[in-house]
Order: sequence, then structure tokens, then C-alpha cells
Amino acid sequence: MGLMANLVPREGKFFDYFNEHAKRIALASHELTLLLSEYADVDSRAGRIDRINELEHEADRITHDTTALLQTLFVTPLDRDDIHRLISRMDDVLDLMQDSAESLSLYDVRDVTAHAVELASLLENGCERLQTAVSLLRDMKNSQEILRLCNDIDMMESRADRVMRTAISTLFRGEADIRQLIKLKAIYELLEAATDRCRDVADVLEGVVLQNA
Repeated sequence: MGLMANLVPREGKFFDYFNEHAKRIALASHELTLLLSEYADVDSRAGRIDRINELEHEADRITHDTTALLQTLFVTPLDRDDIHRLISRMDDVLDLMQDSAESLSLYDVRDVTAHAVELASLLENGCERLQTAVSLLRDMKNSQEILRLCNDIDMMESRADRVMRTAISTLFRGEADIRQLIKLKAIYELLEAATDRCRDVADVLEGVVLQNA
């Protein structure tokens, strides 16, 4: 039995919260990819943005519950700072996905590019791996698999950096409408920032594994 398997139920609730939050991150990333890849379907845009907002609000409640539980327990399954850092970094990912989705509407973006879709797809791939890694955190016998997934997330972030550079270069070389240029640049930056925050979560997970495995 691993260390985490011996925890009393109330302490183990942290892992339930992590899993529920990570599930919403993965769901929101999928909605964001669909939003951008099917952007021509005007009728579905508002619904997808609303769904991402809903998932972000649900995740906020989970973050609040995690923090509240942390304040009531003397003994915790992981370092207290790591628990707070992990749930906070996860919340950052979803916040940026929400910002990305809402900005499309706020900026009245009429068309999106293949680069925006690619950034969203890379983010979704990273978020799916994040969800899997978080689900394995309860048992440190999974430490090597968690580290492998964290490395995959880091690779996704590096690829997103390259796509971002290409996207910005293409935008400044080929977009004649300055308003469209400004809007798309902002969307690119939000999507890329979300992949950065996903990597931040991976960094926290790596630290937790190395301390507890």
C-alpha cells in the first residue's frame, strides 16, 4: 500500500478535489478546441462560451472548498504549501481558458486562424495529460508515470511556444486589418499563457512526486 492509500477519508478528500478540478480543466479545454475549430458555426459559439464559464465557476467552488478544508486540518497528505500551490495553479489554467473564450466575444472576433486552433489543440492535449497525472497522485507507486506525463506537458508547452512565434510572425507579415491583428494577437497570447500555466501545474506535480515517492 502506498502512503496515500493509508490516509483517513477526510485527508483523502484533497485528492477528490484535485480530480474534480482537473476533470473540469480537461472538459473546458475540449470545449475551447471545439469553439475555435468550429468557429464558423455562429449559433454554437455562445453555448460553448457559456459552458466554459460554467466549468470555471464550478472549479472556483472546488478551489474554495480545498482551501477551506486545508484550514481545518492539522495533518495533510501533502505539504500544505504544495496543496495550495497545486489547486491555485490549476485554477489559473481554467481562468485563462475562460479569458480566451470570453475575449473572442468581447473583441467581436469574426474569424480565427489555423494557428489559434492549433494552440487550443496543444492546450487540450496538455490538459488531458494533466488530468491523468492528477488522477494518479493518490498513490506514489504511480510516480514514474506522473513524471512521464509531466514531461509530455512540458513538450506541449514548448510546441505551443513555437506555434505562437510562427503565428505572430504570420500575423504581422500578412494581416492588413490592424484591428484584426490586435484581436488575434491577444487571443494567441491568452492561449499560449494557458499552456504555460499547464506547465506550472506539471512543475508542482513533479515537486510533489520527488518529495513523496
